Amino acid sequence: MAELNQSSGKTGGRHTKRMPVRVDLTAMVDLAFLLITFFMLTTSLVKPRAMKLVMPVPGPDGFVSEKTTMTICLGKKNQAMYYLGMADKPLTTPKLTGYGVQIRKVIVDMTKQVYASTGKTMMVIIKPAEHSIYENLVNTLDELNITRVPSYAIATISPKDIELLKDKGIY
Repeated sequence: MAELNQSSGKTGGRHTKRMPVRVDLTAMVDLAFLLITFFMLTTSLVKPRAMKLVMPVPGPDGFVSEKTTMTICLGKKNQAMYYLGMADKPLTTPKLTGYGVQIRKVIVDMTKQVYASTGKTMMVIIKPAEHSIYENLVNTLDELNITRVPSYAIATISPKDIELLKDKGIY
């Protein structure tokens, strides 16, 4: 049983003998454990959040057109290279950009360009290089989500993309 005892004290100049005060703390300890148990059982833990997966709609031949495909290769030095088409014969000249607002502007401009020329939505392929940072991949996915690009994929970087990154100095 939990107790709180106080020793006898002096009053004035005389010594008086007091009876010690006994406070029974059993009820307070029981209440504390009851509250701890209550909060442990009623709390809600953080629920995992996942991004929605959207698969590209294949064209009549079973593949997505090069004219509607934008490739983003993630390099080092917090830079990315982008182009329209495939690595073997890009439809636009590969260019460098940074992350955040810079890559968002590139995605929006390229989306408008693809829609104006083909009337279709754009497919984005993200290719992280060996020296790229995971945070940059997450930032790129966030920008695609913000700009509402309907279909994108993460693919293995090709040797031709590595050559292009080396030419730009970010591999």
